[in-house]
Amino acid sequence: MKAFIKEFKEFVSRGNVMDMAVGVIIGGAFTAIVTSLVNDIMMPILSLITGGFDFTALCVVLGEGEGAATLNYGAFIAAIINFLLIAIVIFLLIKMINKVSRKKEEEPAAVTTKVCPFCKEEISIEASRCPHCTSELTE
Repeated sequence: MKAFIKEFKEFVSRGNVMDMAVGVIIGGAFTAIVTSLVNDIMMPILSLITGGFDFTALCVVLGEGEGAATLNYGAFIAAIINFLLIAIVIFLLIKMINKVSRKKEEEPAAVTTKVCPFCKEEISIEASRCPHCTSELTE
């Protein structure tokens, strides 16, 4: 039993598990934000475009009476639209993040070395004499 507990502690304390846990927690919070964006902003705009049409009201009544079962295909259509809108928002967000991270990578590093004109060895940019061939550098 002690070996099992030790192995479990090692598993939980790995960096990948902690990163995954943080990702799941942030993903849950992000889901709330995206769902609010879709439900409170995008769906009303879609409703305005379609003339106030409410997809969730579409259904087929299976039977008669007050307690008859219904096939709510409108809610399914609304869920599909919700999924597509969330997918578009996430796609645009990831595209924006990738664009920002590419700009950071493209910044050139500062030049810290130069090539000795006599022996062609790489030396410090501030050097006044080559440490390899001991030539005096005028540049």
